[in-house]
Amino acid sequence: MSSPMIEGRRADSARRRERVLKALNEAIKQGDSLSVSAIARRAGVDRTFFYRHRDLLAQIHAAEAAPAVGLESGTQVTRASLQADLANAQDRNVRLTARVRQLEDRLSELLGDQAWKESGLGATADIEELQRQIVQLEQMNVELTGQLEERQAELDAARGANRELTRALNQARA
Repeated sequence: MSSPMIEGRRADSARRRERVLKALNEAIKQGDSLSVSAIARRAGVDRTFFYRHRDLLAQIHAAEAAPAVGLESGTQVTRASLQADLANAQDRNVRLTARVRQLEDRLSELLGDQAWKESGLGATADIEELQRQIVQLEQMNVELTGQLEERQAELDAARGANRELTRALNQARA
């Protein structure tokens, strides 16, 4: 029932699968890049081939995440572990930069206060108390000035009413 065309396509697909598996094994042995693009280039197939053959795609992703083979030191490094280390280092760098900036600001503030006091320009405790009293007296002065203005307005109104009454009395007598 199979036509020669279908058989030919199956044979071509099988040859491609073999080339992909061979390319993947060679890349693993040599420690080369294990990306889909790199394996497709090496095997001479299109990247879409992997998306029609999900099992091959899964093998590439598994090999990419697997520890590297042939390391003599006993420690195995994967791309994922390196990316995690990089992300952790970047986060730590951000935290340390913020902490250094905070400490620099605090040190600058303390040194500024110390220099201000040592220069004699800084206010002593007595001067600060006098400045508080000055502020209180200025507030009282403002309040008393307001009361004086109110009383002056009342006095002016009473004088005006007195003038009107005197004028009305003088006109009534005349």
